[in-house]
This record gives sequence, structure tokens and C-alpha cells, in this order.
Amino acid sequence: MRWRTTAWLSFVALCALGLALVPSLGLSLAFWFYLVLWVTMASGLNVMGGFTGYLPFGYVAFYGVGAYAMAISVRKLGLPLELSLIVAAATGLLLSVLMARTLVLRGIYFSIVSLALAVICRLLIANLPDAYAGGSFGITLGIGRPQLAYYTMLVLMVTTLLAVTWLSQSRLGMALRAIRDDPDTAETMGIDIGRARLKAWMISAVIAALAGAIEAWYTNIVDTETAFNLLVSTKTIIYAVAGGLGTVIGPVVGVLAMLSVDNLIWKNFPVLNVFLLGLSIVLLMLFLPRGIVGTLVWRLPRLRRFLF
Repeated sequence: MRWRTTAWLSFVALCALGLALVPSLGLSLAFWFYLVLWVTMASGLNVMGGFTGYLPFGYVAFYGVGAYAMAISVRKLGLPLELSLIVAAATGLLLSVLMARTLVLRGIYFSIVSLALAVICRLLIANLPDAYAGGSFGITLGIGRPQLAYYTMLVLMVTTLLAVTWLSQSRLGMALRAIRDDPDTAETMGIDIGRARLKAWMISAVIAALAGAIEAWYTNIVDTETAFNLLVSTKTIIYAVAGGLGTVIGPVVGVLAMLSVDNLIWKNFPVLNVFLLGLSIVLLMLFLPRGIVGTLVWRLPRLRRFLF
């Protein structure tokens, strides 16, 4: 375990170093920014979907609320960037507590309710007075510093991966896996199911809220159509599932694989992009139902020594 963790952390450090050099190498900042964003989002969703077994279709609610908290704090309240990020994280945390009651549901019922709550959050913000939320035109932040936003997202990605690594080896992570596999047995063994699920829910929410806030900073504008776009939840789930839920490295592999396929299709078959991308997802689920990493570990158990 120690050797495997050291190897994984060394890999994360090397990736972070390479990604830190992107602006100085003159590469496309937008591509790498969103790659880092999706790794962060997929890893954050993995805390709930992979370790706990609760798949939130409405995960975009935290992302959108974080983006709007950032925009309102900067533009309307005049707060500095650092404090605005704290406000965004606190807003996501507060929303997770308000939505905590949904954790009593299981399976598809939880997923559908979380999706409905995301739609409700979007409608509530869209109907706020224009002086606060900008109405249909959204809010322009007026702090365009994309390179600094990129580095901030990179820090969030590394922090998220470290947090998930810790979670996978902690008592909380073991409790969450027990809840995922058999909640009734876990409760019989003395695990406080409600408290453990709430902790995972809060961690996952803060990650998404901060990702939405930094993305708003990067694009310099926020509106309900983009901040609460259900494709955010859809892509996050697809990337996490493609790599393998419940594994630390799975979401990273899923993002790299699916973004590579997407770019390859766009470059060679722009007209058939949506069709071929959908077909690739179907084939992936048919032949690798546990995701790339999950299926490899399942078929070759020896890989557990190297992947987790």
C-alpha cells in the first residue's frame, strides 16, 4: 500500500508539474483548463457515486451555485477573489446541507430527486431580481485573468486528487464502501450511515462549487443557461463511469480517454461527431461495464497492487 500510494502521488506530482508548464509552452490554454476542470469534477462526483454508491444526476446544482456565488461576490459585493472563492465553497457546503434530506433515498430515486433540485436551483436564481443575479443576461465579472484562473483550477485538481487518495485509505472511505455494498449490514456493524453519507456529500459539493466558481472566473461571465447546463452533470458522470467509479485513478483515466476520443472525432468526422461519440460510449459500457480501470482490476486482480 505504501509503495502504491507513493507511486500514485509521484505520478500526480509529475502531471501537475507538466500542466503547470502549459502557459509557458504556448499550448491551448482552453483545452488544458477544461481537461483539469473535468478531472476535478469527475473525481468530486466519484466521492458520492463511486465510494458511497449515490449517483447525483443533479450534481450541476453545486457547480452552478458556486459560479453564481463567485460572480455575485465579486461583481455585486466587491469582495476580493480569495474571499469570493471561500464564499463559493461555503455556498456549496450550505446547499449540500439543505439537500441532505435526499440522502435517505436510494438508487434511482436519489438520482431523480437530485436532478429535480438542480432544476429548482436554476429557476430560483433565474427569477431573482436582475440587480442581484443579472437576469437572463447573466453577470459579467470584469476580472479576466485566465492564466491565473488556470493555475487555481490546477491547484484545486491536485487538492481533490489528494483528498480522494486520503479518502480511499481512511476509515471514512471504508465506511462509505460498506454503505455502498450493503447499507443494512453496515448499519448493523455500527457505522453511522447518515453521518458518513453527509460527510461524503459535503466534500463532493465543495469540490463542484469551487470548480464552478473558478470556471466563472476563467470565462468572466455567468448565466443560468451555462452554469446550470445539465450537460455538466452528464459529462461528469460519463467521464467518471468510463474510467471506473470507486477507484482513485479511474476518473482521471476516463477524462483522458473520452476527451481524446472526442477530439479525434471532432478533427476527422465533424459532421458525425455526436453520433460517433454516443456510439463510443455505448461500446465502452458494453465491453467495459466497470469502466476502464475497474474492468482491468476485475479481470486482472494482480493490478490491484498498482492501481487503486
